[in-house]
Amino acid sequence: MARSLRVSVRNAKFQQWETMLRNRTKRHRLGSFLVQGVRPITMAVEHGWTVQELLYDADRPRLSDWARGLLDAPHTERAAVASELMAELGDKDGEAPELLAQVAIPTRRLSQLESRPGWLGLVVDRPTSPGNLGSLIRSADAFGADAVVVTGRNAADPFDPKAVRASTGSLFALPVINAASAHEVAEWAGRQGHRPSIVGTDERGEAPLSGQDLRGAVLLVIGNETEGMSKAWTDLADAVARIPMSPKAASSLNAANAGSVALYEAARQRAEG
Repeated sequence: MARSLRVSVRNAKFQQWETMLRNRTKRHRLGSFLVQGVRPITMAVEHGWTVQELLYDADRPRLSDWARGLLDAPHTERAAVASELMAELGDKDGEAPELLAQVAIPTRRLSQLESRPGWLGLVVDRPTSPGNLGSLIRSADAFGADAVVVTGRNAADPFDPKAVRASTGSLFALPVINAASAHEVAEWAGRQGHRPSIVGTDERGEAPLSGQDLRGAVLLVIGNETEGMSKAWTDLADAVARIPMSPKAASSLNAANAGSVALYEAARQRAEG
């Protein structure tokens, strides 16, 4: 393995990595985020994301074949990091991870998306929980969605470490794009040759989701965890459907569960149709 930068104290380099984990504004200013976990790192590499640096546990007697294979790849910066520092950056109790990856945040815009017949997109409106957002990205990937759009200026960050972990690598498998508002997304939809119908989900929707045709080009909208869909989305949606629940239910579904059910229904209809 080629020579590596050695980091054994909490120097400026370590503080920069820590900033990528803790500070959203600085993370985006740096244009980089840290990826934790074997599957997410593998998915980032397989899907061609730019790995700027690989951090490995300098005190581990022997790295796995997986880790050594990545570290031996040409043109990849490497940093040998003391075990206790790796444990801090790994954000987990117990043993330090053997490998972490610093990955570039891609520049993606709504205008780069193009709808087509059968296109399926998921809009997550003003999410507050990075974990819920990551889980929705994972479900979107599992049920064949083509993109995830996150609306709201203060929405949870898909590159937050909690979101990246919850997505279990799906963040790297499909486009995840931020949009400032519902109107921006609706204007994009209106410019498409195959305009996707906008289907909102709300417990007060006029019809059950199963009665809504989800086989064409569709944008499914999942609202905020506590407030549901914004009024802007309610006004812009072509239909607002509800997920039927038991009258004995003590509470409504959380955003991640509701989004997963809606995506499953779209996949079910497409498989049958």
